[in-house]
Amino acid sequence: MSILLELRKRFRQALAEMVVEPRRMAELLDMVQQSQDAKFGDYQANVAMPLGKELRRSPREVAAQIIARLDVSDLCLAPEIAGPGFINLKVRDAWLAERLAVAVRDPRLGIPAVDRPRTYVIDYSAPNVAKPMHVGHIRSTVIGDSICRTLRFLGHRVVSDNHIGDWGTQFGMILYGYRHFCDREAYQANPVQELARLYRLVRRIWDSQERKFQLKEKEDRAASLKSVRSGFEERARQGDKAGIAGVKNIQGQLAKVEAEIDQIRTAMQDDERDSDFAPIHLGHAESIGQNVLAETAKLHAGDAENLRLWREFLPFCEEEIDRIYKRLGVRFDCTLGESYYHDRLERLVDELLDRKIAQESEGAVCIFPEDLAPMLIRKRDGAFLYATTDLATLGYRMETWKPDAILYVVDHRQSLHFEQLFAAARLLGYGDVELEHVSFGTVLGEDGRPFRTRAGDTVGLEGLLDEAVRRAGEIVSANDDAKPAGAELSPEERRRVAETVGIAAIKYADLSQNRTSDYVFSYDKMLAMNGNTATYMQYAYARVRSIFAKGNVDVDALRASGASISLHEPAERALALELLRFGEALDLAMLDFRPSQLTSYLFELANRYSTFFENCHVLRAETHSLRQSRLLLCDLTARTIRQGLELLGISVVDRM
Repeated sequence: MSILLELRKRFRQALAEMVVEPRRMAELLDMVQQSQDAKFGDYQANVAMPLGKELRRSPREVAAQIIARLDVSDLCLAPEIAGPGFINLKVRDAWLAERLAVAVRDPRLGIPAVDRPRTYVIDYSAPNVAKPMHVGHIRSTVIGDSICRTLRFLGHRVVSDNHIGDWGTQFGMILYGYRHFCDREAYQANPVQELARLYRLVRRIWDSQERKFQLKEKEDRAASLKSVRSGFEERARQGDKAGIAGVKNIQGQLAKVEAEIDQIRTAMQDDERDSDFAPIHLGHAESIGQNVLAETAKLHAGDAENLRLWREFLPFCEEEIDRIYKRLGVRFDCTLGESYYHDRLERLVDELLDRKIAQESEGAVCIFPEDLAPMLIRKRDGAFLYATTDLATLGYRMETWKPDAILYVVDHRQSLHFEQLFAAARLLGYGDVELEHVSFGTVLGEDGRPFRTRAGDTVGLEGLLDEAVRRAGEIVSANDDAKPAGAELSPEERRRVAETVGIAAIKYADLSQNRTSDYVFSYDKMLAMNGNTATYMQYAYARVRSIFAKGNVDVDALRASGASISLHEPAERALALELLRFGEALDLAMLDFRPSQLTSYLFELANRYSTFFENCHVLRAETHSLRQSRLLLCDLTARTIRQGLELLGISVVDRM
């Protein structure tokens, strides 16, 4: 049960005669919040001030009228009016104890399933299988997985769909690379590694070719700017102020273009100096783009040999990705790649043309959503695009699962694409389904730029995990060796704990960020034993579990004993209240799909427990009943931390 949602429900009833417009009611109910300071109670409602202004009455008078209609006597002590009209609410201790007793007996910790479950399809992760997974995939994967887990726990039906890139230009690159550069022995020994090398090599040659075109464009632009500058300089010599301003303006533009030219030339010189790359680059650069596109077109047209090779390559690539997912503890209900929808695309475009939703434009086919850029769905050469595949995928999902909502967990750079896709979906008649782009920011290095290796390559995801586990292993070993009674963990346990802690550190560091913000990747910060980190949360759980081990407490017997929870000390009450805010945290996390709401809650819970532990003896409590009460609070804390971390896709360990 969410205390906050229950209070807002009661306030809705109290405000019913004062507020008619639904949107305004929602705005006012949002002003019922947790108190920032315990001296103002547990919850606070600031609705009387804006209502007083609207009704031209004293806010305190309005607050008194609201309280007269507010029925919370079973839940709270008598509401109090403070200051200009704040309504302060304090939850009854008896009610807290009663709800905690329910949570003790309930495997779900007193969190009921939703009354009206919805069907969600969640599209996340979606790597291109022809390339190794890299740091850019971590955010979509862990955010999407956490949303799936939480919605399922709340009682919704969830279909997780990994829309992998198993088709298209990246396979054209591999096909071209396989035919021209493949090391057959390396391919036999490790197909995935060799295919990844071939992709990177062809991509590099392609990029090198692109640099030549970019250099020509930039040089032409520089020549044009110099010509314009000459005209302004002549006017400036004649004392024309506009000429002087023009020279300054053009000079600034020219400096920028010349800097870009220098960057391109430096990259080209690096290519020429690379003794391994230069011969290949010189022999293939001029035709690489056209040849790759030709290989891709043959694949899409059903060329027997290209299809055979594609079918040979694909399982190797999928096995590699699945191995990473297993390590991350991520699984999908459905994995249907772009290739699955290829046969639907031509029929879809014909349907869109027939229904006048799309129209031809200069030989291509586009949808023209209102107030948005045109959405290209077929090129002049007949090739389809991601947008076409996404529309076909949307249609399949609607036919197959009939969802109430489809969430796309994709980075913010694709915002325009999803605006176009959703607008096209409405034109197709999908008006009842909720479509949402759950966007997120970029992973940055400590230099504030997108996180890359020293060589400038995108950081591989597996290397990222390996390094986190290695560093976690050092921390686990150092802590274990420093224990007063000597090390407790065997080498195998240390390895297992290091894997759990290292993977958790990366996932939690991402999930604890505001989803829409960029964040700086730092191993040191994410593996810290204090602060809002997975390591701190896992340690908090292990710390609680150690009490039961030290006291030789049978947890199952404790829960079945019928012992009650009593709240005498402020630290006990603060912990109890925080435990009962778990449902509230889940509701807030799913309100706009921000797992950081859940990480913030867990961090606050761990802090409340730390204060409780410092101020309240547990195993040495004054009486047996008090000992049992505090042990139950400890048990509920451990269970809540474990459940919360599980919803984030993070495991716990009993000893660290």
